[in-house]
Amino acid sequence: MTTVTIPEVEVLHTPAALGDRLGLSVGALAQMRYRGNGPRFIKLGGRQVRYRESDIQAWLDQQTRDRT
Repeated sequence: MTTVTIPEVEVLHTPAALGDRLGLSVGALAQMRYRGNGPRFIKLGGRQVRYRESDIQAWLDQQTRDRT
């Protein structure tokens, strides 16, 4: 018998959902994508933007500061 491991499917968030979660507007997230200072993102079909949960967490970890 062969054992097959199925990888976990990662949750993808829309800009609206991420904006609600972080208290940012969709426009602010668009500016962050343009400037390259936001979470990594995926473009589906050339237009639809999605954010992986792991990329969001990694970006949040990078934003953590001990001092101002």
